[in-house]
Amino acid sequence: METQTRAYTTQMDAARKGIVTPQIQTVAEKEKMPVDKLMQLVAEGKVAICANRLHTCLDPEGVGSMLRTKVNVNLGVSRDCKDYNIEMQKVMSAVKLGAESIMDLSSHGDTQPFRRKLTHECPAMIGTVPVYDSVIHYQRDLATLTARDFIDVIRLHAEDGVDFVTLHCGITRKTIDQIKKHKRKMNIVSRGGSLVFAWMSMTGEENPFYEYFDEILDICEEYDVTISLGDACRPGCLADATDVCQIEELVRMGELTKRAWAHNVQVMVEGPGHVPLDQVAANMEVQKSICMGAPFYVLGPLVTDIAPGYDHITAAIGGAVAAMSGAAFLCYVTPAEHLALPNVDDVRQGIIASKIAAHAADIAKGIPGARDIDDRMADARRNLDWDEQFACALDADTAKAIRDSRKPEEDHSDTCSMCGKFCAVRSMNKALAGEYIDIL
Repeated sequence: METQTRAYTTQMDAARKGIVTPQIQTVAEKEKMPVDKLMQLVAEGKVAICANRLHTCLDPEGVGSMLRTKVNVNLGVSRDCKDYNIEMQKVMSAVKLGAESIMDLSSHGDTQPFRRKLTHECPAMIGTVPVYDSVIHYQRDLATLTARDFIDVIRLHAEDGVDFVTLHCGITRKTIDQIKKHKRKMNIVSRGGSLVFAWMSMTGEENPFYEYFDEILDICEEYDVTISLGDACRPGCLADATDVCQIEELVRMGELTKRAWAHNVQVMVEGPGHVPLDQVAANMEVQKSICMGAPFYVLGPLVTDIAPGYDHITAAIGGAVAAMSGAAFLCYVTPAEHLALPNVDDVRQGIIASKIAAHAADIAKGIPGARDIDDRMADARRNLDWDEQFACALDADTAKAIRDSRKPEEDHSDTCSMCGKFCAVRSMNKALAGEYIDIL
């Protein structure tokens, strides 16, 4: 393993050199894809295997539109909700429910111990947003930080073992004029993007993540950290979707993607956001063209603005269409979106909604084996095999709890309390077996 580590820097570098890393081998097996085909996709940048060389407990995953759609879970403490034990409960719940990635978005307290705990104990990909952590790490107001301060925090996160970092590299001084000129309804809703915008506005300097991008690439290549190009100008409402600010930033992300690939650094590109349903597929096509097939990582998209408390559903609708149309990575949205820091149950609901969207998209895309579990479920339902149905369910605990709370009577215990002996499946099974069908 040590010899292999010296032979390449990143998974992309290894793929370009024809080296089959343990991570590439694992992902190929998971995706039922020939190793040589996966290596070509990684070499071209169309698949990212986010795998910091220091995250030794990682169970690697590939992110790409031709692979299974992956789901990311955001968590982390805030000034108002700062119990790291609860955050670890969320992490354990997320992994159990099949989330492939955890992003620590903590914005309060001593963040490093929690971040290191994640990269030492959690098998999922770990992502962070270093610009959040900069203010916390230095305990200084935003305007007093320097470009060097921001870059040093990126290195700190790389040293801590995070697999990918969201960096808002695509906004520049020009963006300030655009935002003022075009008068968006929601301006910038990206937390990291707003911090970079505020820093540029207060200091008069260029975006450090853009200006010092080559130095950042050196850090990412050293540790094999994937860059997730954050969409600072993602639309925060339907009215701002697919506007000049969003598209102009995307063009710059395409340029930065090329520069990263030339450095053997893997890239994901982040996308909207709030988008009307009829614009979702078009947004995916534009990204694929401008960013040359780099994996697209979308927040939702949310297809209406009026569902606080139910935005996990809003996002699942958009997420299914997005993934079917080329998005590779869905960032979950919880019922607490726009309202509060999600609690453990919010996290569970958000994950399930996104997993449903991802799975539905994988079936539509024809991902090998994606529908196998659905076919198993159909067999289990035909056989009225409840234990097998629960085994096939995305959330077996909830399914079982609902059935147990409203159990059928003993003389039709093989059915449910909805139809009882009127159950179509029971009637058909008996009819086809030549049996008498009792209803009363």
